[in-house]
Amino acid sequence: MGKSSEIKLLGTAASPFVNRVQFVLNLKSIEYEFIEENLFCKSELLLTSNPAYTKVPVLFHENKPPLAESLIIIEYLDEIYPNIHPILPSDPFERAYNRFWANYIDTKFFPLFMEMRRTHSKEGKEAIKKQIIEASQLLEEAFVKFSNGKAYFGGDNVRYLDVVLGCFLGWIKFSEKRNEFKAFDEVRTPKLLEWTKRIWTHEAFKDAIPNTETLVNFYMMLQKYKP
Repeated sequence: MGKSSEIKLLGTAASPFVNRVQFVLNLKSIEYEFIEENLFCKSELLLTSNPAYTKVPVLFHENKPPLAESLIIIEYLDEIYPNIHPILPSDPFERAYNRFWANYIDTKFFPLFMEMRRTHSKEGKEAIKKQIIEASQLLEEAFVKFSNGKAYFGGDNVRYLDVVLGCFLGWIKFSEKRNEFKAFDEVRTPKLLEWTKRIWTHEAFKDAIPNTETLVNFYMMLQKYKP
């Protein structure tokens, strides 16, 4: 098990990408120290530890250089703790296929919610809702293939894609409520809807998903500094 002095995580509680790393740390029962970052007044620690992007999360492990980017971090954690709740499959093709869908979630699916936040017209928001619904149906199909009739993308237990998509559920629900629509519902995405319910109650997830107050406060800051 990792000790708090060995692993430190720089981030903010409202960031789904930070939550993603927290999920894996929890899944693997790795102790760590959390360092809170103010993204609207970035610290010297963030600027020097991730000068390429100046974004969170950043992982510090012993005397090694800081490690950034959530997908890179969780794969690193999976490699250094391979015998504690592995998240990526051992088969090279399956690993690559998981990474393909992770890239789709990060570059195609979730950015639509960010685009909707920045869109003010009713027509524009409706167009984005349609794109989200179409994307969610693709994810439903992917879930059916990956889960093979079981509870999670990873089958019987939480694995890579459960973490990758699960970290966004707090923000997805927040956006659904604010924009009066459903990304996942009983008709279009029944399997994913059931999956979301299971993820919400998973021990590794429920302690890391930010509460409504945290999301609201961060959302208001985004509206102020990045409208």
